[in-house]
Amino acid sequence: MKILITTDLYKPQINGVVTSIINLRSELEKEGHQVKILTISPQLTSFEEDGVYYIKSLPIGVYPNIRFPISCGIKYMKEIIEWKPEVIHSQCEFFSFNFAVKISKATKAPIVHTYHTLYEQYSKYVLGGRIVTPKLLALFSKGRMRRVQTVIAPSEKVLKKLEQYRVDSHIEVIPTGINLDEFYSEKKEEDIQKLKKQYGLDHDKKIILSLGRLGFEKRIDEIINGFSMNEKLKNIGVILIVGDGPARISLEQLAKEKGVDKNIIFVGMVSPKDVSNYYKMADLFVSASTSETQGLTYVEAAASGLPLVCRYDPCVEDLIEQGENGYVYHSMDELSVCLEKSLTDEKIINIANVKSKDLANKFGKEYFGQQIEDVYRQSVQYRKKSYQIVRNYV
Repeated sequence: MKILITTDLYKPQINGVVTSIINLRSELEKEGHQVKILTISPQLTSFEEDGVYYIKSLPIGVYPNIRFPISCGIKYMKEIIEWKPEVIHSQCEFFSFNFAVKISKATKAPIVHTYHTLYEQYSKYVLGGRIVTPKLLALFSKGRMRRVQTVIAPSEKVLKKLEQYRVDSHIEVIPTGINLDEFYSEKKEEDIQKLKKQYGLDHDKKIILSLGRLGFEKRIDEIINGFSMNEKLKNIGVILIVGDGPARISLEQLAKEKGVDKNIIFVGMVSPKDVSNYYKMADLFVSASTSETQGLTYVEAAASGLPLVCRYDPCVEDLIEQGENGYVYHSMDELSVCLEKSLTDEKIINIANVKSKDLANKFGKEYFGQQIEDVYRQSVQYRKKSYQIVRNYV
């Protein structure tokens, strides 16, 4: 099949949406499909590279790395339309979605759309949330989804939200696939010791890992506060915060105010090829976020055999067995206790290495690719039948 993927977000950015697209393209091409990508350029020029078409853009200042296309991409649109994709897989609801609709009209290719983001968690970035309200987001999402044939929800949590929005398109729940091989692989002690030396980490210190974008919606301030409440934690552990984003300055200030700045290391962004080593170096993974649609970092941590401590959210239900490979917590006090238990309870430490990996299995990219491929075929067949019915009627 000829498959076009449209997205507002792509390399060189690093986030869950980009990771999902990279893994999907890899699996589809492995099965012999032709895949092209249409996205927004990270600069003021349009260009094509390795089957990826970048439309020139400008930053809009609403959220870091979000850019607005300043071209209709006529040259590339024409080239893609002449290529005649059989299915279009849209990954974002904003700018590139309009390109998907235009190409669909010209080629009669059905649109499959993955709803990656729960925008209510991000509305405060736009004029403090005074204009972009949950009601407006519901209307916007419902309107967009009317233009697609099948919606893919990465989790039951997203499905329920779309049902609240009264989206009436066909919805399939398919967890985003991850390349788990690098996380399943055995850690190389030499690489781990090199990393520890790089950050001046004592061998006897337990490492608590927080990994992901430092957005305010990720609630990393809760992790710092919960850690600071427990004297034992401060004596035995350090928090490694990997990632960057708009909340970083305020988080660094909070660590100083709480007197735990010596226990917290802000690593910043790291290369994707190095990410697995940070999991392998850690003794525990922690997240306070409730903004995840699936929680890819949770899966990566589980595949690495780590105990997990996460604030309750529907997307962690399939990855944490309470008291076995970690804890789900509901309050700041619980967080502090759960962190200590997970670092000191030998039962959890030993069981997590096997249990977490087992629970992560279902999120492998191979199964993900197969499920998406099935949706494509069903969408193409349905579209053909629909046009045949219309022609017969006319």
